[in-house]
Amino acid sequence: FATFWTQPAHTKMISHTWIELEQSKRGFLFVLRKTFCTYEDAEEKVKGKKINLSAGKNIGSVGRKIPHRIIHLIDETGEDQGSVHRADAIRIMDEKELKLVLLKEAADPPVYRLMSGQQIHEERLKLRDKQKDSSKKGPVQLKELTFTTAIAQHDLDMKIKQIQQWVDKKHHVKVIVQNKNATDEPEKMLEFFGRILETMPGKATYLSPPRVLKERRSTCVYRHMSQKETQAWKRMEKDKSTQKDNEKEATESCLLKQ
Repeated sequence: FATFWTQPAHTKMISHTWIELEQSKRGFLFVLRKTFCTYEDAEEKVKGKKINLSAGKNIGSVGRKIPHRIIHLIDETGEDQGSVHRADAIRIMDEKELKLVLLKEAADPPVYRLMSGQQIHEERLKLRDKQKDSSKKGPVQLKELTFTTAIAQHDLDMKIKQIQQWVDKKHHVKVIVQNKNATDEPEKMLEFFGRILETMPGKATYLSPPRVLKERRSTCVYRHMSQKETQAWKRMEKDKSTQKDNEKEATESCLLKQ
C-alpha cells in the first residue's frame, strides 16, 4: 500500500484541494483531499474589522504593478470601497495622486489601501517604534526579598530602594517578612507592606495582596502599575486635591461670616 501527494496537471485548483493518489487492490484511486491550510482557513474577514497597518514587516507602495486582478480597496481616509478591478484602483490612485499599499495579501480578495507619501512615512515610524518597544520587552522576572520586622531602618531603606528599582524595570517583587515579635498582631505585619507601597505612589500596586503565612511569616507581591492604572491614580489624586481645596474655601468662608 502506498500513498503520495501530487499536484494536478492543470494550474487551476478545485476549491484549493490536492489530489491524493492511492493504490489499492482495484488499482489507483484519485481522491480529493483538503490541504492542511487553505485560503478559507487563512482568510481574515475585512468587513467590520479595523485594518492594522503595522501588521506587516514593511510598508511601501506597490507602484502600478498589481498582481491581483480584483482587490479590496481602502481609501486614504480609511473608508471601505469594497472590491474593485485593479485598473479602477490605478485610475483612482492617479486621479488623487496617491500611492497603493498592500495590507493583507492572504485575504480574498487581497486588501490594498490608498495612502499619501506622508501617511506611509508616519506608518513606517510607528512600525519602527513598535519594533523597538517589542525588542526592549523581555519576560517578566520574579524577584524576592526576605527580612524580619526587626530590621534596622537603614537596612530597610536599602531594601525598599531595591524594590523600587525592580518595579521600575517592570519586574514582580515578592517580599517575605518574618515576625520576630510573637506578641505582634498579624494586622501590624500587614501594615508593614502598606508602608513599603506608600514609598512608590502612582507607580506600584499589589499583584498579590498581603497575607499571613504559617510560622509568623507574611508575604505579598508588588508589580508596576499599568498605564491605565496610573491615569486612574492621577485622576483620584486630582479629585482629592480639589476636594481639599473646596473644604478649605468653605472653612474660610464660614470664618469670614462669623
